[in-house]
Amino acid sequence: MTQKNLLEDNGRRNILLGAAALTATMAAGAGFASGHDDHAGHDHHNMNKNDALIDSALDCIKKGDACLDHCIELVKMGDTSIADCLATVTDMLPMCAALSKLAANQSKFTVDVAKVCISVCEACEKECRKHEKKHEACRNCAESCAACIKECKKLVA
Repeated sequence: MTQKNLLEDNGRRNILLGAAALTATMAAGAGFASGHDDHAGHDHHNMNKNDALIDSALDCIKKGDACLDHCIELVKMGDTSIADCLATVTDMLPMCAALSKLAANQSKFTVDVAKVCISVCEACEKECRKHEKKHEACRNCAESCAACIKECKKLVA
C-alpha cells in the first residue's frame, strides 16, 4: 500500500469512527430523552426545598455584580466615597455564590453558611443603603441583600 493509500484509508477510518461516535451520542441522547419521558407526571425541576433561597442568593450575585462594576467605575473616576460599598459587595458575592451552590445541592452545611450569609448581606445592605439615593446599582444590591437575608432567616429559624 502506498503512503497516499494509507492516508486515504486512515481518513476514511477517522470519518467512520467519527460518524459512529456521533451516532452513539445521538442514540444515547435519544435514550435519555425517551427515558426522561417515563417520568412525565413528575416535576423534577422543582424538587429543591431551597428554591427561594437559591433564587435570592443568585439575585444577590446578579445585583452585586452590577454594584461592583459601578463602584469600580466610580473609584476609577476618583470617587473614593464608594470604597466601603466596594469592599462589602466584594465580600457578599462569594458568600452568596457558596450559599446558592450548597442550597442547590441540599448540603448539610447550607444552614451554617446561611447564618454567615446573613451577617455578610447585612453589612452589604447597610453600606449600599448609604448610596441608594444617588446610585441605582447600590439600591438594587441593597434590596437583593434584604431579600436574601429574609430567605436565610427562614432557613435558620
